[in-house]
Amino acid sequence: MSEITLQAQTRTQKGRKTNVIRAEGLVPAVVYGDGTDPQSISVNRQEFIKVYRAAGESSIIELSVADAKPLNVLIHDYDLDPLRDEVIHIDFRSVDMNKPIEAVVTLEFVGEAAAVKTLGGTLMNSRETVLVRALPSKLVRSINVDLTQLATFDDVIRLVNLDLPEGMEIVGDTNLTIVSVSKPRTVAEMAALDEAEGEAPTEGEAPAEGEAAAEGEAPAEGEEKKAE
Repeated sequence: MSEITLQAQTRTQKGRKTNVIRAEGLVPAVVYGDGTDPQSISVNRQEFIKVYRAAGESSIIELSVADAKPLNVLIHDYDLDPLRDEVIHIDFRSVDMNKPIEAVVTLEFVGEAAAVKTLGGTLMNSRETVLVRALPSKLVRSINVDLTQLATFDDVIRLVNLDLPEGMEIVGDTNLTIVSVSKPRTVAEMAALDEAEGEAPTEGEAPAEGEAAAEGEAPAEGEEKKAE
């Protein structure tokens, strides 16, 4: 049984009528998947926010719909109001606890890289999540990435280096880089960069006075073309 629970109720409102329950602090949602027919439900907005902070999109939630048997679900998707930054719709996916599933898990970067703190490098993060496969009971909210492994500019952390919970495996190429540290630019490199930026012509900028015309350019009005 999941330690994260959420209460829901069935709903009949559809379309624009769902604005009524949103005004009451509820969020329209649907639940579908193993063990249930698709259902239209609603959940308390504030309770959902608390649950999402604890579970994310990769931890099992025990969802109770009215008086029915609780369902083990994942938060599959949700929509936000672009103006209010408020949850306006949720999709819950019911899962079979005895069957492995794939889920996207957030990567949590912890610790401090010596290559940044001591050597002055810049942390280069190329991934924020990872796709994993596991039994639903083995899924976690996030996986830690230990940045203290980055002591030099030659060090990188790849998916294969992650310390995964027992029973979980990565889906796809495990040699993909998650994070590394780039060297700081030298004074000479910075000067060359500044010089290159200073020499680059501004878009639409006219050629300097007296600058030779480009090859094949037509002569100015009244100028005779020289014989070859």
